[in-house]
This record gives sequence, C-alpha cells and structure tokens, in this order.
Amino acid sequence: MEQKEVALSVSKAILNGEWQKLDVILDDGFTYTGDGMHFNKQQYIEFMKGMKAAFSNMNMEFTHVISEGDIVSIRFITTSKHTGNFMGAAATNKNLEIGGNFMRKIQGDKVMQEWQTTDLLGTMSQMGVGTLLGYAIFGVWLKKK
Repeated sequence: MEQKEVALSVSKAILNGEWQKLDVILDDGFTYTGDGMHFNKQQYIEFMKGMKAAFSNMNMEFTHVISEGDIVSIRFITTSKHTGNFMGAAATNKNLEIGGNFMRKIQGDKVMQEWQTTDLLGTMSQMGVGTLLGYAIFGVWLKKK
C-alpha cells in the first residue's frame, strides 16, 4: 500500500467505526499531537470513538494529499451533525463544517505519528458560545490530568 493510502486509511477507519482496523494501522508507539492535546495510541483511539459517537452523518473530503519522504500531509473538510456530548459540550444538533490539516508519519504500512491542526474557533463558533466555554473548561481539565 502506498504512503498516501496508509495515511488516508486512518481517517477512513475512523469514519467507518472500524476500531480493530485502526488499531492495526497505528504503530504500537504511535503518538498524536494536535490542538493542544497529546495522546498515545489507546488514548487516540478512545478520543476518536468519543468524537464518532458525538457527531452523526460524519463525512470527510480530502482536498489536498501531499507526500514527501515519510510524511503525508492531508487537508480535510469534515461535515457532520453535533448530536452527542463532546469535550464537555452538550449536543447542539447543529450541522457543522470543520476544516483542518493532518500530517502523518508513515513507516511501511504503519502510521507512527500524527500532528493535527483544526479550525477549533470556527467549529466552536458554529456550535455556540456555551460550547466554546465547555471546550475551554475541558482543555484545562485535560491538562491537569
């Protein structure tokens, strides 16, 4: 499988709720750094399960996929409906459009690392002011753990 396919397979497994497949794709030493958070492999999978449970009708468009060396960079646009609790924010039942970028380090058929930036301010603005406050509180709580 080529590097771009390996990198995209992470997002596709998450979209399809294929958690066993995701576990196989991610290296045991996988790390995630993004949006002020740092996760190991298990923490990442649990976070993604929570995200998938909180947003229904989730779809991702990959507008740019660029590979250089062992890094694949992906520009994405996610559309979904916020139907469950996520990061301290109750469901708003609002349709969202979320943009961002992933960079994933690939070795063979495994993803070793991911760095991500998401337009969190734009996302929280779509969800409402109360959501922004909930996210801020969750972020402080997460850093204390």
